[in-house]
Amino acid sequence: MATKYSDLELAINTLVTEFHTASDNAPTMNTTQFQTMVSKQLPAVAKTVENEEGLGQVLEEMGVQSGQNISFENFWKLLHKQATQLFGTMHKDKNIKCTCQLQ
Repeated sequence: MATKYSDLELAINTLVTEFHTASDNAPTMNTTQFQTMVSKQLPAVAKTVENEEGLGQVLEEMGVQSGQNISFENFWKLLHKQATQLFGTMHKDKNIKCTCQLQ
């Protein structure tokens, strides 16, 4: 019998799959690979990273040092930020704020 995965499990799989596809199945991706993935999968972020200044700011927020490749852990920090922003934008009750924090 085939395992039925929840929407959340499928979403997690999609995040990991997209990272590995963008990185050519390497453990990290370079900034060009990152920009390409973001332009395809995160259009709200793509506007920010289309120039060097915006890219530098996003990479810094993700904890990526100058000249360093982007790990999944770095990518997860970006996802965390996007998730809390989207929750604030899309949640029906605007008085509820996401207070989720990464350690």
